[in-house]
Amino acid sequence: MSATNFQLTNIRYVHRILVGNDDPQNMRSQEALREQQELLNRCLTSTPRGYILSIEKNYSVHTVGEHQVVLQTAVYHIGFERKPLFLDESR
Repeated sequence: MSATNFQLTNIRYVHRILVGNDDPQNMRSQEALREQQELLNRCLTSTPRGYILSIEKNYSVHTVGEHQVVLQTAVYHIGFERKPLFLDESR
């Protein structure tokens, strides 16, 4: 663990991670949702360590045929002092 405290002024790169389903016509599988969560966890625990700057919580109600579908998403904005190499590898 670093001896220095988190400083917002040191943030040079912000990565946006969406966790959840945002399109009722293109629902993500459980595997895809798990991968989103793993990326979020890796950003918060790997080196360089990321910090949660903000969280957007969204929900929407869609009518598909005769059914109503409620979709929930959380968008995490993760700040880093420098861009992690593992983000380039995962794309």
